[in-house]
Amino acid sequence: MMLPLRIKVLLAGFFSQLLCLGIARFAYTPLLPLMQQHTALDDASGGYLAAVNYLGYMTGALLAARLSNLTVKDRLYRAGLLIAVISTVGMAFTENLYLWSFWRFLAGLSSAGSMLIASALIMHWLISHQHRAELGVHFAGLGLGIALAAFLVESMARLQLDWQLQWQLFALLGLLLAIPAWRWLPKPVFSPVSNTSASADRPPTKRFLRLLLLSYFCAGYGYVISATFIVTIVERMPGLAGSGNISFIILGLAGAPAVLLWDRVARKTGYLTAIIFALWLQALAILLPLWFNNLAVVLASAALFGATFVAVVSLVLTMAGRLYPSKPAKLMGKMTLAYGSAQVIAPALTGYLAQLTGYFSIGLYLAAGFVAFGALLITLLKFTDRTAQQLDNT
Repeated sequence: MMLPLRIKVLLAGFFSQLLCLGIARFAYTPLLPLMQQHTALDDASGGYLAAVNYLGYMTGALLAARLSNLTVKDRLYRAGLLIAVISTVGMAFTENLYLWSFWRFLAGLSSAGSMLIASALIMHWLISHQHRAELGVHFAGLGLGIALAAFLVESMARLQLDWQLQWQLFALLGLLLAIPAWRWLPKPVFSPVSNTSASADRPPTKRFLRLLLLSYFCAGYGYVISATFIVTIVERMPGLAGSGNISFIILGLAGAPAVLLWDRVARKTGYLTAIIFALWLQALAILLPLWFNNLAVVLASAALFGATFVAVVSLVLTMAGRLYPSKPAKLMGKMTLAYGSAQVIAPALTGYLAQLTGYFSIGLYLAAGFVAFGALLITLLKFTDRTAQQLDNT
């Protein structure tokens, strides 16, 4: 059965997310405890590698924000698919921290291609072909990619495969995922539809942009702590050893359908209201493991976190695309720079505090506080800014 072109375009983004985010970026999280057992990696250096990865992501976001030529974007998107595979296999053939840093930086660079450049290309194609400008299917690949990475690490651990072979097998799978991600995204073609009033840019006020960027920075800080350390945190909780990868699988599985649900919520409530709700729930999800040392609560927390952090990313980047349909990557890039800046700072700081104190508690409280503050900023925007009120009424 032939798939409709719209579905194939969205699935191209979906598979790019599985590769560039699920494998190249997030396989590191469930593999980190195993790598720490068999290499010289400790909490501080593990956090450092995560920070370098996010620095690569931020560099890619900066590049995406400067691009306007669709042909160049398309070429960089495809280059990102190859870089994702190469950086994954590269992790298997060294134990040198500086070489690992190089590969993690490249992996971060490739993930920006999937998150931003692919999002912009898909958004442009949807608008040009008069389809609803929603990216839920595209971002579902992020949640499923996380679940896939954790499931595979858990399965390979049961087979007693070492961490190096696991990275190699991830690279092989990534190569297979790159095929539909490459083939199903059409080469961009200029369409006069993109110049119609239906897709005219609606630049936000400067105040709106400043507060939104600050809020998204806060969301990025909160997100990266759990995304980087959740497996390690759960593994160290009394009575929960062996449950870390399960929590990461639940986190990813909850994120995949949630983005489609949050698209529907945003249609009814408006984007900002949906983001506020998601941020408060995300803050709660971060705090729950600190309050209850119980497997059921930890898994519920992981599910809630997965369902909300993916939603925030999807809603914010979709909103950016709606504000700038003619050049969605421009605002998407700025937003991701804010998100990525937090992701460079937070894991390094949290890893250092964990190394110093022996616990992740301080880092988790900080993360929840940042997310809650981000929700307050969006609430302030919703009730005091003209752009915000217009967005919630469309």
